[in-house]
Amino acid sequence: MRKKQKTMEELLEEALVPEEEQPYEVPGNWIWVYSKFLLDFIGGGTPPKGYNKYWDGDIPWATVKDIKGRYLVTTRDKITVAGLENSSTTMAYENELLLITRMSPGKSTITKISTAINQDLKIVRPKIQIQPYFLWLFFTVNRTLIESMSTGTTVKGVQVEKLKKIPFPVPPLKEQIRIAAKVERLLSKIDEAKRLIEEAKETFELRRAAILDKAFQGELTRKWREQHPEIESAEVLYNKIIRFTKPKNVSSNVEQKLNIPDTWKMVRLGEVVQVNPPKKKLEEISDQQICTFVPMPAVSDKTGKIESPEEKEYAKVKKGYTFFLENDVLFAKITPCMENGKSAIAKNLKNGFGFGSTEFHVLRTNEYINERYLHYLVRSKKFRLEAKGEMTGAVGQQRVPKEFLVNYPFPLPPKEEQDAIVDILDEIFTRDDIAYRIIETKYELETLKQSILSKAFRGELGTNDPTEESAIELLKEVLQEQVK
Repeated sequence: MRKKQKTMEELLEEALVPEEEQPYEVPGNWIWVYSKFLLDFIGGGTPPKGYNKYWDGDIPWATVKDIKGRYLVTTRDKITVAGLENSSTTMAYENELLLITRMSPGKSTITKISTAINQDLKIVRPKIQIQPYFLWLFFTVNRTLIESMSTGTTVKGVQVEKLKKIPFPVPPLKEQIRIAAKVERLLSKIDEAKRLIEEAKETFELRRAAILDKAFQGELTRKWREQHPEIESAEVLYNKIIRFTKPKNVSSNVEQKLNIPDTWKMVRLGEVVQVNPPKKKLEEISDQQICTFVPMPAVSDKTGKIESPEEKEYAKVKKGYTFFLENDVLFAKITPCMENGKSAIAKNLKNGFGFGSTEFHVLRTNEYINERYLHYLVRSKKFRLEAKGEMTGAVGQQRVPKEFLVNYPFPLPPKEEQDAIVDILDEIFTRDDIAYRIIETKYELETLKQSILSKAFRGELGTNDPTEESAIELLKEVLQEQVK
């Protein structure tokens, strides 16, 4: 017996999302429709590996690694006609939407080329007139929702049946075009703002590096030296320090790489500071005392400060952790923490001592070395690049060896000039840091982007024309085929 055909009213009732289930209110000439009545999700596949005749042809073949932005213009891999014909891959055509359903579910792009796709992607092909850019906006807005619908432990994926149940707000076709044009214009401005901000950040980094180079060659304090000719030379200071530090296993004959003032002296870092000093003070500490604990994440690579220290019982941390005292300089020795500039001066320690990650080197100064001068040195990009070149160990877990720090050529000024250099750097970088923070926080671009996308799907961009024909007419066109 032939199945009774449904009327248009019955089909509309199935397709349209009931008012109580609609996520939010939209303009009167928009409609809420379940995605399965609007969209087809077409899967792809991979030609058999090991068959040379299927690969390195002229047909682009897209995978998850190719989906990086709003548009797809090229793919890493290509297949042959034989590969296309002898696999389950499918061709997407120019201006179609590709949606990732596995590995990074919810991410999408508009392809600007004809391309085959693999099994981790779906071609989203509308059954009614929906602009490709508007379709991309929909999946971008709903990416978090799609991720939450995904399952899997090692690799997450979302089922097509779940995608078909997502409510879709459909505006009239002309409104789709206006929304797409306005959002593209606004997002392009955001992208340009991001580019300018990154350029500004790079300029700050270059400026900082140039200033530090001048500081460690005595150029910042040239006028200061003219005003203080009576200050004793670093040679005299060095002789005082040596009696204090009694360095061992430190190379001599420092190569004069920097053009420093005559009153300075180029020395080895290990001659004037202690690198990972012995833990003699531990014997004086009671197990009942509370101390400061500094895990690696507590050190900010932006401010060079310990921003979220913890308090722990000494008895629980005295073994297996790095020990330090007030005013010691902590220097991260592991990749990528070292490269990001994670280092800090230990300040305001509970009971005057602390413990931290084993991935810190500890540099202990004395009355002749300004710890802030040393801190500026180890945070400098030049120092970190040189340290990176000496790292040892497995890739990804390399460490800066102690010997690098001990034997590092250190430009030693008189103590009074160290203090003057620090004061100058503090003043310069305080101003720069304020400007840098303004650049980072003034333009909350991702928040702005999400706001624009959200407004686009609520009809709040000021583009909707309430006199235009309702989008329900678009839906009726596709449903009409089921009535015949």
